[in-house]
Amino acid sequence: MFSCKNNELSKYNGWEKAHGNSDGNKYSFLSEIDPNNVQQLQVAWEFHTGDADTAAHSQIQCNPIIVNGTMYCTSPQLKLFALDAATGKQKWVFSPFDSIPGAQRVGHFILNNNRGVTYWTDGKDDERIFYVADSYLQAIDARSGKLIQSFGNGGKVDLHSGLQMEGVQSLFVTATSPPSVYKGLVITGTRVSEAMDAAPGDIRAYDARTGKIVWQFHTIPHPGEPGFETWEDHDAWKMVGGANNWMGMTIDEQRGIAYIPLGSASMDFYGGKRRGSNLYADCLLAVDAATGKHLWHFQYIHHDTWDKDPSSPPVLITVTHDGKKIDAIAQTSKNGYIYLFNRDTGAPLFPIKETPVDTTSELVGEKIWPTQPIPQKPTPFVRQSLLEKDLNPYLSPDEYADVRNKLQSYHTGNLFMPQSKEGTIIFPGFDGGGEWGGPAVDPETGILYVNANEMAWILKMFDVDSTKQQENLGQAGLRLYNQNCMSCHGPDRKGSGNYPSILGVESKYDPRTFVEFINTGRRMMPSFGHLSQDDKDAIAAYVLSLQKEQQKNIQVNYRRSIPFAEFPTRSPVTTSF
Repeated sequence: MFSCKNNELSKYNGWEKAHGNSDGNKYSFLSEIDPNNVQQLQVAWEFHTGDADTAAHSQIQCNPIIVNGTMYCTSPQLKLFALDAATGKQKWVFSPFDSIPGAQRVGHFILNNNRGVTYWTDGKDDERIFYVADSYLQAIDARSGKLIQSFGNGGKVDLHSGLQMEGVQSLFVTATSPPSVYKGLVITGTRVSEAMDAAPGDIRAYDARTGKIVWQFHTIPHPGEPGFETWEDHDAWKMVGGANNWMGMTIDEQRGIAYIPLGSASMDFYGGKRRGSNLYADCLLAVDAATGKHLWHFQYIHHDTWDKDPSSPPVLITVTHDGKKIDAIAQTSKNGYIYLFNRDTGAPLFPIKETPVDTTSELVGEKIWPTQPIPQKPTPFVRQSLLEKDLNPYLSPDEYADVRNKLQSYHTGNLFMPQSKEGTIIFPGFDGGGEWGGPAVDPETGILYVNANEMAWILKMFDVDSTKQQENLGQAGLRLYNQNCMSCHGPDRKGSGNYPSILGVESKYDPRTFVEFINTGRRMMPSFGHLSQDDKDAIAAYVLSLQKEQQKNIQVNYRRSIPFAEFPTRSPVTTSF
């Protein structure tokens, strides 16, 4: 028994994977540093990547890994570094930007956030680091830092390839979370747009040596596939994207099962063009890691119009339940619920009750699903409603009255309040509840720890006027801004929460560099390369306050070459409360 326990816990003696190990529990069995001496720690070394962009709020979100004494991590500019973990000395650096031909670099490189990299080896002399920069899954020699030319096309695979949607090559596709590996496969999801220009969120497994697709799972089912019947519009798979694994996945290597949480279908806040319960959006999906075969699934939210998809990879955990040891999978959620399932069968360990919710919507075409699954245990780890009794009692009388009056003007009271034109309180907000870093679990005690957020947001819907036949460039820019940009930057362009103000941005960009910027996106902002050049010029004229350009008259053209472009009938805006 002692030997078995040591073998089981040995996987917790390092940090060779993002989230610590194959269980994803962020647990280390190392005991040299403990609560009694942690205050004595001193800085051993520092390493500066040298490419921070503080003016543009650049970040390092990467959870580094350490393999055979080498630390692998990424920088704000998506450079991949190999460092001596003991000294911090640089061994090599790979710059994905430098691997792009010069003429294609400017305006064509998606500077996405990166949350980790993945190590793979054949157990002999082939060692590789996989991560996504721009729209490409990159394969880097872990010893030299060079692209492995035999993988894909010169060392990388375009994540657009294999996605079945008209015009998909112009859509925003990248990945922020590290891919997963299982034997000779690299399995990855993607980050896509959250509006109607979203690409499909298919899960794909690539041969780790060649980069060829071994299997592909359609997260929005195609005709003849299970789940297809959950979409009222049988052409939805051609036009609706999302249902993507942006948060990463967890693989039970012993069972050969990949547990894959999936995001909401596009667009996030209006479902009038995707009626139905919308499998496999907002699901925990269990598939055979070797083949992609569906094993079981559970849908956390039916027909999600609140952007309440799972926020992190699930965690493997063994619990004592009804007197028996159960190998379970635990998922924390943005709504503050913890879901526990039997890993083999998908059976919930605690009751989950389908509960009636408010289906009254003032949005034309919307059809809210009549019930939502509510876990009866464990108790939610955050508050789930924001009422007057929850307001800060230490505000001054004037401040309290102002906040109370604003609160009373919005729809509020529970998790599943339908969207409204007056404004609906989303609480906990779009950031959670459980945050994207995910929970940690102590495998010896079975205690789960979660970093929680209780910031409230306001979701307000605006009508899109599609009746105009002629307008000037400034009016077109405002219309396109409202459709594509307002949900993050607000109707006044002042931003909110995590989204920055773009007032005065004309001091940083001219029309050319601004269009290059929206072509590629940056970090949290997706690319808008699918927009026509005229649309981009109109947005530039509006955002950059180009008064002379704004007066030019243009003909309105609501039709586009991509099918989803005819869809939008509501434009959302989100602000923090």
